[in-house]
Amino acid sequence: MNTEIIKIILAFMVLINPFSALTLFVDLTRGYSMHNRRKVARVAGLTIFVTISFFTIAGETLLNLLGISIGSFQLAGGILVFLIAINMMNGDGNPLKPDQDNFDVDHVHGAPPSIASAVVPLAIPMMIGPGGISTVIIYSAQISGIVRVSAVLIAGLFISVFCYLALMAAGRIGRVLGDAGLNIMSRIMGMLLAAVAVEIIVNGLRTLFPDLV
Repeated sequence: MNTEIIKIILAFMVLINPFSALTLFVDLTRGYSMHNRRKVARVAGLTIFVTISFFTIAGETLLNLLGISIGSFQLAGGILVFLIAINMMNGDGNPLKPDQDNFDVDHVHGAPPSIASAVVPLAIPMMIGPGGISTVIIYSAQISGIVRVSAVLIAGLFISVFCYLALMAAGRIGRVLGDAGLNIMSRIMGMLLAAVAVEIIVNGLRTLFPDLV
């Protein structure tokens, strides 16, 4: 079970990747007090956990309502995740997440925190986008039992707390790593994500063609 949780945490880590949202968080919270910045980061982290929890519990039901088999969704999701990994290894980032330059951020010194901005676009889709949601559904649809569901929820809680801590340290992380460091980190995460994608694809093929794989 511990190994399973670690594997799920790794998949969530490389897909959600809070480091990709650090610049946006700094822009959104410029002029905010420490208390208000902490509130924005807390809402973003909570949104990620709620999103993961929702699709963990309702993911398989959604697939059944749409008439989609888990094998088909695994194969499609694996291909999607692999394409994301290739873009990350090429230094292009996650193509399914919006460009931060597309967001217009109005700064008012001392203004109250924008809770709506903490949810959209900071948490969704900058941190957890289509790739992350697809992965949550894939993991949740192929498990059964309260213990295994709890493993996904524990991994989701861990990632949510990690995202909160990363956002709160956004300024220091940006100064230490710089653009080059963040780019290198993105490429490394892309390599790890490619391995996760291959595993998802293989599981999908095994589900669809049990006699061939």
